[in-house]
Amino acid sequence: MAHDTTTILTRPEALSSNITHYCPGCTHGVIHRLVAESIDELGVRERTVGVAPVGCSVLAYNYFNVDFMEAAHGRAPAMATGFKRLRPDMIVFTYQGDGDLASIGMSEIIHSANRGEKFTVIFVNNAIYGMTGGQMAPTTLPHQKTTTSPFGRDVNLAGYPIRVSELLSSLRTPAYIARVSVHSPMHIVNAKQKIKKAFAYQVEGRCFSLVEVLSTCPTNWGIAPNSALKWLEDNMLPYYPLKTFKDPDTGGTE
Repeated sequence: MAHDTTTILTRPEALSSNITHYCPGCTHGVIHRLVAESIDELGVRERTVGVAPVGCSVLAYNYFNVDFMEAAHGRAPAMATGFKRLRPDMIVFTYQGDGDLASIGMSEIIHSANRGEKFTVIFVNNAIYGMTGGQMAPTTLPHQKTTTSPFGRDVNLAGYPIRVSELLSSLRTPAYIARVSVHSPMHIVNAKQKIKKAFAYQVEGRCFSLVEVLSTCPTNWGIAPNSALKWLEDNMLPYYPLKTFKDPDTGGTE
């Protein structure tokens, strides 16, 4: 019997063939692919520029087949603002973790969104500082144990985890803001739709766009990759609900 050898899935042109440095079970690689697929499908690879952060995804420039810039810790939105204003014809995106965006870079992302800068932000939330050893992050959950909160996050001392998407969606300036997850095939499909939509809004020159992606960190959570997927579902989803918070097409939320 003859076998069908038709290729139905290939590597996106916007994704390089470099071997990943991410830990086993980390979902950064999945998110990279979704971003690359969106860039390819919108036909904008040759005019796309990414801004790399400081953190686990500091080497993002090794994985995307587009031009890249490196920003100081937390300053990716400032660099993206300057480049996009200088070259509004280019497609600009930042790729940032929760330590980079929600801690040292919090003022940068708030003011960029409030000004309505027309670039796209991919915000990866794994509820912990990954690269530097698993410390408590602004997004670390109540009672979650980290290297700097070995007895769990005490909200009386550290406050509650910051919900970045909800915070930014309270701004009056028009924007597209959504939260997705990549812990299951169904959620990955949905994440791809939202990420592509965020880039599409930039291609149309319409608004600031941000997609928050819930991601796993098996190494610093101290659990196996499969268990990390379940941990995300059981612990992160209740505190970080998946939804579209702001959409200029609908005039509100989804």
